[in-house]
Amino acid sequence: MKVLALTLCLFALHVCALAQTPAVSTPSPSPTAAAKQTDDAKEIAPEGKTDPGAKALAANSPAGGRTIRTSSGVITVPAEKLVPIRVPRFDKAPVIDGKLDDEVWKRAAVFKDFYQVQPGDNTPASKPSEAFIGYDSRFLYLAFHAYDDPTQVRARVAKRDGIFDDDFIGVYLDTYNDKRKAIEFFFNPLGVQADAVRTEGSGEDFSIDFVHESKGMLTSDGYVVEAAIPFKSLRYTAGKDKLWGFHVFRRIQRFNSELDSWLPLSREISGTLIQEGFITGLEGISNERNVELVPSLTVSETGRRARAFAPAALGAPPPLLDSRTLNAPIDFDPGLTVKFGITPTVTLDAAINPDFAQVEADATVVTANQRFPIFFEEKRPFFLEGKEVFQTPLTIVHTRAIVDPDLAVKLSGKRGRNTFGLIVASDNAPGNFSQDEIDERWLKVNRIADPDARRAAEADLRGGFLDKLVGKNATIGVLRLKRDVGRENTLGLIATTYSFPDRYNHVGGVDGRFKLDPKTVFSFQLLGTRSHRPFFEPELGANVDRTGNAFAYRWSYDRSERNYGINVNGDGYTRDYKADVGFTTRTNTNAVRINPRWNSEPNTKNQIISYRANASVVYQTDFQGRSQRVDVQPMFGFNLQRQTAVIFGYRRAYERLIEEEFGKKRSVAHPCDPAFEDINLPPDRRRPNCGFYGADPERSTYKHSVIGVVESQFSKKYFVFLQVIRDMNVFDFDFGNGRKFPRVSPAALLLGQGAPLDPGAGDLWNIQSSFVYQPSNALRTSLDYTKQRLVRDDTGRTAFDENIITSRTTYQFTRFLFARARADYSTLASRMRGQFLVGWTPNPGTAFYVGYNDDMTRSGFDPFSGSLQPGFRRNGRTFFIKMSYLIRRSFGG
Repeated sequence: MKVLALTLCLFALHVCALAQTPAVSTPSPSPTAAAKQTDDAKEIAPEGKTDPGAKALAANSPAGGRTIRTSSGVITVPAEKLVPIRVPRFDKAPVIDGKLDDEVWKRAAVFKDFYQVQPGDNTPASKPSEAFIGYDSRFLYLAFHAYDDPTQVRARVAKRDGIFDDDFIGVYLDTYNDKRKAIEFFFNPLGVQADAVRTEGSGEDFSIDFVHESKGMLTSDGYVVEAAIPFKSLRYTAGKDKLWGFHVFRRIQRFNSELDSWLPLSREISGTLIQEGFITGLEGISNERNVELVPSLTVSETGRRARAFAPAALGAPPPLLDSRTLNAPIDFDPGLTVKFGITPTVTLDAAINPDFAQVEADATVVTANQRFPIFFEEKRPFFLEGKEVFQTPLTIVHTRAIVDPDLAVKLSGKRGRNTFGLIVASDNAPGNFSQDEIDERWLKVNRIADPDARRAAEADLRGGFLDKLVGKNATIGVLRLKRDVGRENTLGLIATTYSFPDRYNHVGGVDGRFKLDPKTVFSFQLLGTRSHRPFFEPELGANVDRTGNAFAYRWSYDRSERNYGINVNGDGYTRDYKADVGFTTRTNTNAVRINPRWNSEPNTKNQIISYRANASVVYQTDFQGRSQRVDVQPMFGFNLQRQTAVIFGYRRAYERLIEEEFGKKRSVAHPCDPAFEDINLPPDRRRPNCGFYGADPERSTYKHSVIGVVESQFSKKYFVFLQVIRDMNVFDFDFGNGRKFPRVSPAALLLGQGAPLDPGAGDLWNIQSSFVYQPSNALRTSLDYTKQRLVRDDTGRTAFDENIITSRTTYQFTRFLFARARADYSTLASRMRGQFLVGWTPNPGTAFYVGYNDDMTRSGFDPFSGSLQPGFRRNGRTFFIKMSYLIRRSFGG
């Protein structure tokens, strides 16, 4: 722990020392100096040339920038697209009003003559498009003219990042020209923004927002969008003859989601950024250092269920009554987030009592019969900035593990070929026990009849729980280092640490991604862990506090040809593997997966535009060599006109359960029998000496499934989605699912709910559907329905029947002002959750929300007394006002 902390401190000091050197965006460095800064002399033009020219582009393009083979033959890329485009410097800033009538736009670099790359294969675009670009010392200016029939254009007053049911247009900016990461800026016809970070091999992340200004409007010949992007919102390198990677894309939804690109894209090359064009000439950019302050305040009043007791006789425990609603005092929760741009490529973020409350709750999901944890995405802005730096093949960093930090600091950026990230946080959540939790522990102690045993339990509660854990914070650290090797390869190191009283976890490892050729990518990761915590010991059937060492690995090989490809990957985790700052589903497992795929050549004139087939083959074992799962799943799909897709498939699988993964491992001397119990435990806590009921310590089943999916955006007003899966011989793990659906295994029916687990096969219906209706540009409503119902084969009883209904309606008054109502109902929990929210979000960082959340149970059981309560009873409610304001200041320019 001390060694890791020292390493983190030294690394932070080293980066701060580097920050004192001249910024890489210093205007017009000499070719020699620039070559040293970037460690890539190929990107620097020879002395006396104004543009790097076609030779430089050929060196940066796997296709040589010449010809591309398509389904209809070979196309030749026009000569003007083969050279980096010089971006002119504007002497006057255009007015961002969506009109494109400023004289300065006549001096802009122009991008036109687009290709249709989806569903067509580099065929002529259905409608012409033009993009314009210019800059001054503070802003990069973009403009687009998308020619079309304005009555057919799809455009809504949507929320930020919610434009992808509309037509849209935008760019990729590879600001380091490293072919590994790009920033995306897209706009719908009304100028509503969607921004993201694209990482090659990992996809897009739209949870990240960049401050910029945009405006769009429909015109008589289509639509126009203008945008101004502050350089201080970006991380970049710039200067004389520096190159940025550049793509321009346009989506036309009514033409089967047509995607047009300024540059043709070869389907014989794996990756999009490797096929980008280039812009240059971004010189004389202001090298101001920037500070962003975001003070925040959340004011809330919360009511919740609380215990209720009846008066009791002296010396007797009080009788427990049905719970009551207790309103807490109004809570004021101020916070401050700070961002300091050390250089254009390095950023320091800090948060003091940050406002990490989510405005919108996580979606309601099916938790019945779930053997492994469920993954939820990070939504909090502080952790979203630069999160792609910490992403690796294995999820060793999942910042939702940092639940409620009092203080958090993050340093991230890139210098030359080296990318780095550092997170340090003090998390209040592990020691933040509610009064109900503390009271529950005291109640258990007070129920002990023997005076000596009660005094011993009181001492243990005070010394082992109240003194050591309550009110204590966890210390968390993450260090990430990554180096670009060659044109598209990457090697990285990562380390995390998590420390809490009587518990720690350290993880470290290496990873890499290699482009073996234009069609083939190989990636890997190796991790080692050391943890001290309670580990479950199946031989004892109990948790034992000890130290455990473990490792994990992942590898992937992907080959993409024009019409087919294959991915082969594998991963594994030893039994004691823990990543407390990450996310892990299962340990003591190895898996190998083979995923071949094939797709036809598209024909946009046919009713069936294209069709495809893929398969998934999985073989899974534990580290003792015992098989856990074998799975084969072929799938077939068709893309039809009117944005309609049909998919169907079949799955055949073998699954094996081993007793020690669920509970105590039986011994030869004591076979599993309810008579063998731990007599030292109270009667209500006694359990048989094994994990599974009966003579067999294992269970297995041969599962088969039929899968069908249909989705269609047949008009801009309606979207439908339906997925039906019929699983036969799927396992009921016999966990029980509340009072509505207690355990229904043979063991539970014979011996009661305290019997050992008795997993068995059954038939499962799994249905998901969604309907979206948008009657106007401002109003959008959706209704989602999920159903899962499992009936066991051996007893014919229903293990669970869950129905989740979610209704969501949003009215977008303007781009920035909205009102939203949402309701979720779960039949299994008999629980209704509702939210009404009004929000004003003019830019990332500045926001004002007023909301009300309600949580009710219908004809459910009291959580404390256990009695049945008819009608609706409130579990909790919250009224809140949340506000924040972005303050941006620059200095030193």
